[in-house]
Amino acid sequence: MQMLDSAVRSSNPSQQTEPYLVLDKITKIYPTANGPYVVLDGIDLTVKEGEFVCLIGHSGCGKSTLLDMVAGFRTPSSGEVRLQDQPITEPGPDRMVVFQNYSLLPWLTAYENIYLGVDSVFPEKSKAEKSQIVHEHLAMVGLDEAANKKPSALSGGMKQRVCIARALALRPKVLILDEPFGALDPITREELQEELLKIWQAHRTTVLMITHDIDEALFLGDRLVMMTNGPAARIGEVLDIPFERPRHRGRLMEAPDYYELRNHALDFLYRRYAHDDTE
Repeated sequence: MQMLDSAVRSSNPSQQTEPYLVLDKITKIYPTANGPYVVLDGIDLTVKEGEFVCLIGHSGCGKSTLLDMVAGFRTPSSGEVRLQDQPITEPGPDRMVVFQNYSLLPWLTAYENIYLGVDSVFPEKSKAEKSQIVHEHLAMVGLDEAANKKPSALSGGMKQRVCIARALALRPKVLILDEPFGALDPITREELQEELLKIWQAHRTTVLMITHDIDEALFLGDRLVMMTNGPAARIGEVLDIPFERPRHRGRLMEAPDYYELRNHALDFLYRRYAHDDTE
C-alpha cells in the first residue's frame, strides 16, 4: 500500500514543478431553462512539458469539455487555461486534436489530408519541404505506401494513423487525444497504443488523452486524472503511474503494482463514483 499511497497525488498545481500547461480554477457553466448547469467545478491541474496525462471518468463528467478548453474550442466560465504562461482563448496549431471519429476529408488522399494542414501552418516552407514533412510523418505511422489512398480505401486503424500523423506533422506543443482508439477492435487498438507510445517516446510531445480504458491509461500514461461524476465534476484523484519506460505490455501486466493501481482506479470509478443510470 505504500506504493499506492505515494502514487495518489493532489491535483493542486503548487505541488508540481516546471508548469507548462496550467488549468487554473476552471469552471464551466451553461445556462438552461431550469437555471445554471455546472459542468465543471474548480478544476486545478498542472501538466509538465513532455508529460503524458490520461483522463478517465464516467460519461457526462466533462472530460471532453475540459479538453475542448485546452484546444480553445470553448472558454471557461471562470478560471484560465495557460500554455507556457499564455492564456488559451482560441484554437491554434500549437494544440492539435485527434478525435474518436477520423475527421478526414474523404475526397483527399492520406497525403493530401496531411499536406493541407502543413501548407496552412508552414506557408513559408517550400513545396519540397512540406512534402518531406508529410512523407516523414506517414512513414512514422507506417503508412508511407498508402499515401495516395483516400479514406474510403483505408481501414479504421489506418485512418486513425493518418489523423495522428496529421496532428504531429504540425509540430504541436500539446497533442490532445479524445478517445482516439475507442471505435477500433481490440487488436488494432493495442497495435495503435504501441505505435503511439513509440512516437511519444521519440518526440516527447505533451499529451492529454481521454480514455475509458484503465489498462490503456496505465500502459500509456505518466499520470491518471480521475474525474468525479457530473454535474459539477471535479478532479477526484490524480494517480501517479510509476512504471519505467520503455514499457513492455507483457512485463507490465505481470507486475504486482500494476493490479494494485488498476484495482484502485476501478474502486474509484465503480464504487466511490459509480455511475447512476437513473439520472
